[in-house]
Amino acid sequence: MAGYEYVSPEQLAGFDKYKYSAVDTNPLSLYVMHPFWNTIVKVFPTWLAPNLITFSGFLLVVFNFLLMAYFDPDFYASAPGHKHVPDWVWIVVGILNFIAYTLDGVDGKQARRTNSSTPLGELFDHGLDSWSCVYFVVTVYSIFGRGPSGVSVFVLYLLLWVVLFSFILSHWEKYNTGILFLPWGYDISQVTISFVYIVTAIVGVEAWYEPFLFNFLYRDLFTAMIIGCALCVTLPLSLLDESYKNNTLKHNSVYEAMVPFFSPCLLFILSTAWILQSPSDILEIHPRLFYFMVGTAFANITCQLIVCQMSSTRCPTLNWLLVPLFLVVLVVNLGVASYVESILLYTLTAVFTLAHIHYGVRVVKQLSNHFQIYPFSLRKPNSD
Repeated sequence: MAGYEYVSPEQLAGFDKYKYSAVDTNPLSLYVMHPFWNTIVKVFPTWLAPNLITFSGFLLVVFNFLLMAYFDPDFYASAPGHKHVPDWVWIVVGILNFIAYTLDGVDGKQARRTNSSTPLGELFDHGLDSWSCVYFVVTVYSIFGRGPSGVSVFVLYLLLWVVLFSFILSHWEKYNTGILFLPWGYDISQVTISFVYIVTAIVGVEAWYEPFLFNFLYRDLFTAMIIGCALCVTLPLSLLDESYKNNTLKHNSVYEAMVPFFSPCLLFILSTAWILQSPSDILEIHPRLFYFMVGTAFANITCQLIVCQMSSTRCPTLNWLLVPLFLVVLVVNLGVASYVESILLYTLTAVFTLAHIHYGVRVVKQLSNHFQIYPFSLRKPNSD
């Protein structure tokens, strides 16, 4: 298993022909963030590999997730009567979130600046972005938490899926059109989230208890922004793509065009069935772990889609990680003790995490060998 090759020879040949094509029409990105990133990238030394910038930003996102897990393990810290997250933590999380967002915007510019752009760099960037979705959403959840003024863990679960489907929608669109239309929601959400973290440190979580407008609470605004951004911005921009009108799609069959949605939809169905049929109310007991399990499986599904759309190959219909999930859901439906269900969740999460890390490491190694590059260095192997 250590030497297993996930990228087929056909896909490697497809990567050789790959040309990056993306469209960004977001005013915030075009007129504010890109000029800012163009200035920031000049600070980085020319010997610094773009993938190292990408990975550093991802590690900051993971650090924020772990930091909030320590201070708010069960999402009750922001509720009335509970020990709140210290103000300095909100400041740290806000600053690191914005730095991570900046690094994610700068890595591509560093690649062009150092003439080191490769398909591996794009795959590495977007692959880590797919895993970051769960970290972003779950970390933000701690602002409101699950108390009387917060959001229930099941509502947050559904909101997480809104974000996940919004993310995969862009890559599904590229799978069918060959062009990545960058979603508006990402830039807007990252700037807003960073700002809200800092504001929380200044005004305290108690400020979010008060109504925002009439009886409309800030938690309702939080929910409305996520759903509204997906339904009013991300989805319309994808469906109004000119490629659909001009009939220039890469997959003419409706079935083939929709194949990338099979695995994420099945993941949603299975994980939701587990929640609804859980004898011990598993989402209430282990919400953070359950979110992470779902987000990791989703990241693996999305990474395989990205490999296929970049190599112009067919997306697999079923991700193998769904098999053990199906078996676990089947066992849970037969009835198990609370501690057994918790053990199943911990085990499945560990399996998903190790499998996804193995997949990522092996794919990066395969593409590095294929393109004869070091993933975290600008030096060529034959230059040693």
